[in-house]
Amino acid sequence: MKKLFVSITPIFLFISLLISPNTTMAQIDREAGNMISTRSEVIAQRGMVATSQPLATQVGLQILKNGGNAIDAAIGANAAMGLMEPTGNGIGGDLFAIIWHEESQQLYALNASGRSPRGLSYNRLMEILEEKGEDDISPYDLLSVSVPGAVDGWFTMHERFGSVSMEEILAEPTWYAENGFPVSEAISASWRRSAPRLSRQPGAFKETFTFDGRGPNKGEVFKNPDLGNTFRLLASKGRDAFYRGEIAEKIDAWMKENDGYLRYEDFDKHTSTWEEPQTVNYRGYDVYQVGGNVQGTAVLQMLNILEGFDLSKTGFATAETYHLFIEAKKLAFEDRAKHYADSDFYDVPYETLLSKEYAAERRKLIGERARRDLTTGVDVLEDGDTIYLTTADQYGNMVSLIQSNFRGMGTGFVVPGTGFSFQNRGELFSMDPNHPNVYEPGKRPFHTIIPGFVMKDGEPFMTIGNMGGAYQPMGHVSLITNVIDFGMNMQEAGDALRWEHSGSTQPTDGLNDQLRNVGLVSIESSINYQVIRDLEAMGHRVQVGDSFFGRFQAIMRDPETGVYYGASESRVDGQAAGY
Repeated sequence: MKKLFVSITPIFLFISLLISPNTTMAQIDREAGNMISTRSEVIAQRGMVATSQPLATQVGLQILKNGGNAIDAAIGANAAMGLMEPTGNGIGGDLFAIIWHEESQQLYALNASGRSPRGLSYNRLMEILEEKGEDDISPYDLLSVSVPGAVDGWFTMHERFGSVSMEEILAEPTWYAENGFPVSEAISASWRRSAPRLSRQPGAFKETFTFDGRGPNKGEVFKNPDLGNTFRLLASKGRDAFYRGEIAEKIDAWMKENDGYLRYEDFDKHTSTWEEPQTVNYRGYDVYQVGGNVQGTAVLQMLNILEGFDLSKTGFATAETYHLFIEAKKLAFEDRAKHYADSDFYDVPYETLLSKEYAAERRKLIGERARRDLTTGVDVLEDGDTIYLTTADQYGNMVSLIQSNFRGMGTGFVVPGTGFSFQNRGELFSMDPNHPNVYEPGKRPFHTIIPGFVMKDGEPFMTIGNMGGAYQPMGHVSLITNVIDFGMNMQEAGDALRWEHSGSTQPTDGLNDQLRNVGLVSIESSINYQVIRDLEAMGHRVQVGDSFFGRFQAIMRDPETGVYYGASESRVDGQAAGY
């Protein structure tokens, strides 16, 4: 890769002499003169939907046009996404959402993640792992299956805020499941990579998700009539069909036959929870995340640390700015590794973690060179592949929703007749008995999926989110700073050059583990190579490309006019659409 950059550097320098130092090639190419963008924002007044699959976007938009609100549209779009992008989500997984409800003038956070089997103790789990010769829960083992929470999340949202029936909401996803849809390009690529391995799993994955063991090609029409039947059951019998009726009974029987660990009782006792969203103010904007067992708090901690630096002065995509981002990420992720856990089992110390005072102390640890020795700054209390979509409606409601199977298509365990694969979130428990995120029966594991929401002066400003595992907090921070510090519009903010850092301590590690090396910085290939040299001179280890930089969607609301500005991932299949 370095040889490639050496070969193009003289050409780049020659072109640089012909244009202003502050001008990019994108400015020359873009009619609107925008600094960084591949396409314009989508602008509309009455409603907006943005997803990573255009047909799912249209499902949500049609619900809005038929009189549904943003909550109804989010549920319908998510149902369609589970069918059309099973490589990232589905009703075998979990869901989190942040909702602005215009009538009540309040922001609500929903945790619709599932819990571990109530009948599997920590001691028994450790015995099973020892028998298998393993130290951790494997992602493709039945031990990794926790209760799917997405369906309960839909009905919990709908019961509180929905305006049209679930029959209407699920009508189009059901039609597509039974009649088929052409598979889009990026989804096809992921599907074809996953299909051979998961086809070997017990259950009906091969029959449900493949054509004789292979994933569908781009443009090939795919049907999932079993999922269509599940949608019909949900539309007619409600959430209890999944958690107390026919579907729960099928899962219970299949788990017993295949030495699984979930039981009917786990589904019967499952509930979603409304949470108090966590928030910090960043340069006059109130940024919100879901707390508890998800990593959204890392976004808030990073922003608190970065607020002490003038990013507009250090500049977009400079070595100095990247250095600040990377070091702030390292600091926040050490806290993430020790403190983010199910709040029913652990009292997460938000008062400290999100305080400006704590951020100021942590900020002092950022020097001129990359750090390799960090841990949390707070004492631990010892007692205690994804899709993102967003919707907005003519009434002012806005939804930021993220939903996932975790590892792409999840475990690959498919109960015959149901049409969905179980998630493998249980993989993300720690095995350290003193860790806040240690496995316990009936406990929610750590989650990477995070919906974001930004308010300004008490009014909704923008929904943001991106898929991509541990990348997500870095993606949120990039999107927010691109808008607030660098003055980009929503589409520019997502199209802009992306970075990622790996190598931090994980919530699945032991309590005494800590960062002991600089990790690895990855930056997309359009980076100026001098920035790479400058970062390496600071002690960072850097690679160009060869990483996953997530996929985003966003909607911004103009507080003066109420007009919506939608944006979606231009690197893959995404679409924002309004009316």
